[in-house]
Amino acid sequence: MDDFILTDLDPAKEFFVGIDSDGCVFDTMETKHKECFTPMFVKHFGLQSVSKYAREVWDFVNLYSKTRGTNRFPALVRSLRLLRDRPEVIARGARIPDPAPLERWIAREPKLTNATLEIEAGNGDPFLGRVLEWSKAVNAMIADIVHDVPPFPLFRECLLRMSARADVLVVSQTPTEALQREWKEHSIAQHVRAIAGQELGSKADHLRLAAAGKYPPRKILMIGDAPGDLKAAQANHALFFPVNPGREEDSWRRFHQEGLDRFFDNSFSGAFEAALREEFEACLPENPPW
Repeated sequence: MDDFILTDLDPAKEFFVGIDSDGCVFDTMETKHKECFTPMFVKHFGLQSVSKYAREVWDFVNLYSKTRGTNRFPALVRSLRLLRDRPEVIARGARIPDPAPLERWIAREPKLTNATLEIEAGNGDPFLGRVLEWSKAVNAMIADIVHDVPPFPLFRECLLRMSARADVLVVSQTPTEALQREWKEHSIAQHVRAIAGQELGSKADHLRLAAAGKYPPRKILMIGDAPGDLKAAQANHALFFPVNPGREEDSWRRFHQEGLDRFFDNSFSGAFEAALREEFEACLPENPPW
């Protein structure tokens, strides 16, 4: 997939809305991480002797901290770094892989996907080969396990109202194939202009390519449940509506009752958005509790 898919997306409506998917539209974050990512994390990196701590670390990094929703490869780096530093793990003498080769690849690769990693792993680095096997296994488990999870209540009503006046784009770090499968399964894919997954770069890249310079900033809105969604909005001077982790139904109710109208009538920015951001910032910690 190439960037032109987004750069060639000409405005058809007055407004633009970018929407994250996992944990924002679908209540799939817990299932994907606890049933798919975490077991494969333990299996592929030999963490059986410290599986309790490995699970705590993975869940903290990907669900319960400010790195929630980040791309899987930086998440893997942070998880291994935190695990290597845990006193309980050190006391057990567990051998935790050093993620330095993955860090170096991340630093120079703008599109963090299995396809780009496969090219890099072809150079013979055994750790990157293991990371690729882990990532493929995760995708297979998600395809097998994660289904029949409908959108949060009121999302469908919000989407219909949004798409009547705005060009809507799915903005995610999930592989595009999984996104397309989930959005089509619940008959909502037809209401968005495009679905942008990790193959098209970061969330900030998605907004920049699809919306920046095509719509006034006050008419660009990003909706998300993770700090990375807020950063993507800020990088593009866009508005941001948070779907607060643990209070998703309340968030969509507020968007349906007030947020969307404010966006369309140009009264979203200012005190309303500032209060939303303050509440969102308080939802997730930066540092682990251990």
